[in-house]
Amino acid sequence: MWSRFKLYFKNFDWIMLASVVLLVSFGLIEIYSVSLGRDVSYLHNFKKQLLFAGLGFVFLFVFTFIDSYFLKSLTRYFYMIALALLAVVLIVGHNIRGHQSWLVFSGFTLQPVELVKIILIMSLARYFSSLATKVKTRKHFLASAVIAFLPIVLVILQPDLGSVIILGSIWLIMIIAAGFSKKYFLTIFLAVSVLFAVSWFLLFKPYQKDRIINFVNPGINSQQSGYNITQAMIAIGSGGWAGQGVGLGSQSQLKFLPEAHTDFIFSVIAEELGFIGVLLLLIFYLIFFIRCYRALLKINNDFDIYFIIGAAGLIFVQMFINIGMNLGIIPVVGLPLPFVSYGGSSLISLLALVGIVENIIIKSKISY
Repeated sequence: MWSRFKLYFKNFDWIMLASVVLLVSFGLIEIYSVSLGRDVSYLHNFKKQLLFAGLGFVFLFVFTFIDSYFLKSLTRYFYMIALALLAVVLIVGHNIRGHQSWLVFSGFTLQPVELVKIILIMSLARYFSSLATKVKTRKHFLASAVIAFLPIVLVILQPDLGSVIILGSIWLIMIIAAGFSKKYFLTIFLAVSVLFAVSWFLLFKPYQKDRIINFVNPGINSQQSGYNITQAMIAIGSGGWAGQGVGLGSQSQLKFLPEAHTDFIFSVIAEELGFIGVLLLLIFYLIFFIRCYRALLKINNDFDIYFIIGAAGLIFVQMFINIGMNLGIIPVVGLPLPFVSYGGSSLISLLALVGIVENIIIKSKISY
């Protein structure tokens, strides 16, 4: 047992871990900074995030020692659990900011969709790896669509537009990686258009429609639906090269910037740490993606390859959308900045995801 432990740590990707630790540290610093200018509940959020980070890193190391092949064998059960959790949320879930997306336990909230994102990656990786030696047909395309569509429908009913986009993006990235014919992407475009139209008239809340309408020109309604984007861009612009200093950002400390510790933490980083801070943040993400890419070059197992592609795709798309929201080039859809924004469900799930990726990397280095 001890020899296996040493072998795993010898082949652990410490550079990837360092990039993740630095991203989490960025988040903790800025969550603490936001709490300085606000009431005691925000300091409580910082303490909870410390707890989440500690628990998340425990999960990271635990999943490092759980073989991805074993997880693959349980994928069908995980998928059924994922659908059950999403159904339970619709029945007894707690409504926060218009989304019935949370389960509440003794003051702590769990957002099951964060776990579902990982389970969808596993499910699609398992399915596509079974097709490795086969020509991809319409039947295979539709089967993968059903795997993705079932949880997406349940998330639409919450309604959580941001998570719907992420789940759909995971599927899209993985069917591209699987090598499906380009003709299927027209089908995707048409399906998304129909789904969006139905959701617009039947499911989207008024504030969600306002976000989509106003993101093109938030100045039209800068005191109401465009307020968040306007304040976020002011915060980013005021940061300059070196920023105003941690705890000294005018927009975040004077409470002009709503949701500063969650959706708009990127704006806080830009305001307080400036261009240099943003550049460092992006470099840490880039290091993570480079390590994923380098790992892919050494892996010869299809399930592991698809899993890393899905994991990197999830983090990249969520990062891109969150930063785009802060810059006003993408509608505000309520997605956290990976590893950085406040939120236990997101942070713990993503750190567990990194643990699975680390296990795959370690296996690729060890000669059995």
